[in-house]
Parts: sequence; structure tokens; C-alpha cells
Amino acid sequence: MKLDQKRLDLAAKSVRILVTDAVETSTTGHPGMALGFADVGAVLYGEILNHYNKKPNWINRDRFVLSAGHGAMLQYSLLHLAGFGLPKEELMRFRRAGSQCPGHPEYGHTPGIETTTGPLGAGFATAVGMAVAEKKLRYRFNTKRHCIIDHYTYVIVGDGCLMEGLSAEAASLAGHLKLGKLIAFWDDNKVSIEGSTDITFTEDVCARFRAYGWQTLKGSAHDVQQIYDLVEKAKSDQDKPCLIKLTSIIGKGAPTMQGNHKVHGAPVGWDEIKAMKRNFGAPEDETFYVFSEAVDYFAEKEKEWKKKYQSWVELYNEWKAENPQDAREIDAWFEYGRPYYQEARLPEYAGGDSEAARSTSGRVLSAYSDVVPNLIGGSADLGPTTKTELPEHGEFSHDNIAGKTIRFGVREHAMASIASGITLHGGFRVYAGTLVQFADYMRPAIRLCALMGLPVIYILTHDSIYMGGDGPTHQPIEHLASLRVIPGLKVLRPGDPQETVEAWTMAMEHLEGPTALVLSRQDLPVYNKHDPNWEKSMRKGAYIVRDSDGTPEVILVGSGSEVGMCLETAALLPDKKIRVVSMPDREAFLSQDSAFRNMVLPAGPPVFTAEAGVKSGWEGIAASRDHIFSIDRFGVSGPGNEAADYLGFTVEKFAGLIRSL
Repeated sequence: MKLDQKRLDLAAKSVRILVTDAVETSTTGHPGMALGFADVGAVLYGEILNHYNKKPNWINRDRFVLSAGHGAMLQYSLLHLAGFGLPKEELMRFRRAGSQCPGHPEYGHTPGIETTTGPLGAGFATAVGMAVAEKKLRYRFNTKRHCIIDHYTYVIVGDGCLMEGLSAEAASLAGHLKLGKLIAFWDDNKVSIEGSTDITFTEDVCARFRAYGWQTLKGSAHDVQQIYDLVEKAKSDQDKPCLIKLTSIIGKGAPTMQGNHKVHGAPVGWDEIKAMKRNFGAPEDETFYVFSEAVDYFAEKEKEWKKKYQSWVELYNEWKAENPQDAREIDAWFEYGRPYYQEARLPEYAGGDSEAARSTSGRVLSAYSDVVPNLIGGSADLGPTTKTELPEHGEFSHDNIAGKTIRFGVREHAMASIASGITLHGGFRVYAGTLVQFADYMRPAIRLCALMGLPVIYILTHDSIYMGGDGPTHQPIEHLASLRVIPGLKVLRPGDPQETVEAWTMAMEHLEGPTALVLSRQDLPVYNKHDPNWEKSMRKGAYIVRDSDGTPEVILVGSGSEVGMCLETAALLPDKKIRVVSMPDREAFLSQDSAFRNMVLPAGPPVFTAEAGVKSGWEGIAASRDHIFSIDRFGVSGPGNEAADYLGFTVEKFAGLIRSL
């Protein structure tokens, strides 16, 4: 197809004006990439993307991710020009508090933004997840007569994105899964903050991606017809994702600054902007100027988008009439499968039962998976260990698209990012599993997931020194504390099989953000529970497991396996009136009203806490730091109980601490 290159050129020039004026007005920002890729953005939003500005959440829209998120003004300018409800006044408030144009794209904050990007490579890996979701939905719901799911995922990556190890993890898996409807544009401007990329980045990137199983193409970032044709060529191979290397001039359009690494992350100056506008034939003293031809171009495109959307609606309605059960199901899928949750036949446990929390979790996961058709996920090559496999439902692959277990391989960071991408795309409830220790590899993605409020479930097992002989490299010490400080992440550490079942139920019901289920490797016996409504209390963070006759003299608080330690310790102190409290969700408890907190932990009796990790954070519960029984050093190689003895983390030591204070 022959493009209207004149008006696309004016659209790109309008983008360059909006970018430089916004950055200059803000006095901060990254104009270089946005200027260099303005032509790409114009043809992408005008000719390539299948979208409709009046329906930005249309389920069959193409997804676009700006992984090089520092170039945010590129996307904001295009969203403004394309009529996505982003007014010029917001562009004028770029990087101001409360503006719809923050320094990096933020999901849920700006219309047309598909994911929060900022850390380089994160957007790329998230886009892989979106492509996974599209592939699975297309397979499940399309029929011979009706193709209701059929779209692409596009992502712009910079040199920095491709330097990050996260991108290597995600690209490798994308090639393996043959995600042929994923197309990445590489902004090859050969510039980094410190200078030319040659000082650190000299590999053959395209050869690397071909080795991953990708198609690779090359062209100019400043030739809109060539860019369009390259995309059409990329679409010809449905078995390979495609990396399109587009050589660009950073800061293109800035008369004296283009090609200079200094234009990457600093305003270019009003004199430079005026000279650029003169060269473009735009009024040099008018800020945020847009060429009328560009306005007309996108107005015409809106009519085309509307027709395509309406045609899809007609197609969808035909499909819905012929497939009413599938229509009800796809609606449920896009509600995270919530209508199916109550149908799960969850395992039941009674006094005398004993099981590792990871094993109980596996049973619950299987029960939910049997009735929630869109519950999918996997682990970072630790399925048998974390009990996150669903063998009865098959493995997801190019040859078995219906499979529910995703083999992520030893790629924790990519796994967490891809889980977010699948969730962002819509249509699935997603989990991801590994050892608690390796949450360190997932942390950037977990943080972004929490920032976006996505209901991903992280299954994190082997929660303490009791995991055994692998030693301090595998025994989490500071990890519970570090997870709890992430805003918006619900951290649940259940203490017995009954609590583990309830924790899973809480995680499934929690749709406002991610949940981390922190689970034991060792068996945990079921304990009797004093609180008859303990499930309801657990949702508030804590409940009374054992109470004393009369007012307690001492209160012991534990989480996970240390609830059992507290019960054993109480038995060693028969002369004391002791209350034992289980606190699976410490942060939730601390957020409750004073009446509930005082009911569980009344003023007066000293409160001691026990957890097989660092003290940090328990100061808000215990009477003082001296009342926190913890492990504030790295672990030791040896069987769980032997390691605990060696480290002095025993019932006897805890009882001695209580007596001494």
C-alpha cells in the first residue's frame, strides 16, 4: 500500500514540536529518542496499529508498548494527535504532579497506555506476555467462521532495553514459543547516556535474535514507506516473532543537536527549538503547534478505525449468536475467571493432619484449575519443587496452545514480567512460582506489578532455613521483610494446611493487586484454633489460635511455621498465661482499626514475636526489639532442624528469652 508520505511527515514534525516544547516547558525529560522515532510513531499510530481511539480497551486492539519509556513524550504526542482523549493542556503539564503525562508511561493513568514502563527491558518482556495471551485466546475462541481475536503486539525497544538481561530471557522464550504476532522495533541510534554505544555494546544483536528463533529485518527509522513494508514482511512469518532494526538519528530535527548523545536526556533549548520550527515551516514563537494537515490526517483515520471496529462488532455479535456458551465464557475470562471460583472443591484438613504448605498449595491450585479454565501459569524450572504444575491440563507450547502450565525455564525475571503482560492483556488469571530466595530475581517485575495493581499470584516456596541443606544461598532471611515493604503487594505466610487453603482463597479473591503466597517446604501440623471465626479474622491479618484462662500474661505472635513454634513454646511455660496469635498477613493487621488490633493484642501483656527471618518490621508488633525472636544472619547448610539448632532458633531458646524478659 502506498502511504500519504506528505501528511505523515507533517504528523512526525508535529510530534517533534510537541516533544521539544513539552520537555523545554518541564525543564526535564528525554527528547532524543522521541525525536528520532517520530516517523516510526506517526506511521505506527496512523497506518499500522489496528485500534480505535473511542474504544481504547477494545479486546481485539493491537497492543503497543513503549519499552524505551524515557521517550514517553513520543507516545503522549501520538495519543494526543490520534484523539485518545489526551488534551494539549496535559502535554503542557508534562512531568508535573497529577498530570496525565508522567515522566514514564503509567498504566491506568493515561488513556491508551497498555503498561507501566521505565526500567529498561521491562516493557519488552511484558509485551511477550501480551503475545502469549493473544495466542491462547485466539486458539480458544476463534472458529472457522469467526476470527474474533486476531491482533498483534508491537513494542519499541532501545539499545538499553536490549542490553538488559531481562530482554534476553524474554526474547529466548518468545522465540521458543513461536510468538509470531510479536513485532519489536529496535531504535538503533547508537547512543547511550555516557556516549556512543560502541563503548559497551558491540555484539551482533540481530544474529543473537536469530539464534533465539526470531525473524530479523533492517531499515531506516526515517522512511515511513519502508517501515510499513517491513511490518508487512514481518507478518508473513507467523511462526517467528520479528525484530526490526531501524537505524535512527537521535534528536532528529534539532539543527545542531541531532546525533549528539547529549540530546538523550536534556532539553535542547528554546533557540534550538525555534530554529527547528523554522526549518519545519512552523511558527517559531507558537508553542505546542500542530500542523493542520496532521490534524486532518488523523481525523480521517478515525473514520477508518471506526469502520473497522464496527465491522468487528458485527463479527463478534454473529459469533456470539452462534456460540452463546463461549460468549459467556469469554466474558468470564475477562473478569479474571471470577464466576468460576466458588465451584472449586478445595481440600479439607482436620486436627492430626500434617502437610508442607507447598504441597497443600499444589492441591488447592489443582482444585481451582479444574474449574477456572483461564487460570494459567508455571514456574522458573521448579514445577515439581514448588508444586505449580498442572499435568492434567497439559503444557502450553506452540504445538499445544491449550496447555495451562507454562514452562518459563530458568528465567525468573522474565517469568514475572510475562505474568504481568498476560494479565494486562486481559482474559487470564495468572500465577508464577519459584523459591522465596529467588524472588530477588523477580523483584523489579513484582514492584511494577504492584504499581499497576495487577492480580498476579506469586507462589514462593521454601520459606526459611528449614528448607535444608542447600545452605545460606538458598535460605531466605531478609526476603519476607523485603517483600512486605513493597506497597500494594499482599504477603501471606500461612502456618498450617487450613491456613494455606484460606490464603489461596484470599489470593484468588484479591483482584486489586498481586499476592505473594510464602510457603514452607517442611510439613506443618494442623493446629486447633481458638477463634471460631478464624477465617474471617485471618482476612484482617491475624487471629487467636490459643488463649489463656483469664487475662493473658504473655502474648506470642508467629507467622508460618513459627506459629507451631509459639504453641510448643507455650507448652514449655505452663506457669504462664499465654495467648498465641497467628499473623499470616502482618501488614493487613497493622492497617486494621484499633478496636480489632486491641482485641487481638490488648495493652498490658508483653508481646513476643517469632519468625525465621530478620527482625525488621516486627517492631510494630513486639513490645520492643528485645522481644523479637529472629534470625539476623545468613543461614547454614544442614537439615532444617539441625540448621535451626546451629543458629539457636529453637523452642527452648525462645522460652528462655521469654523467661529472661
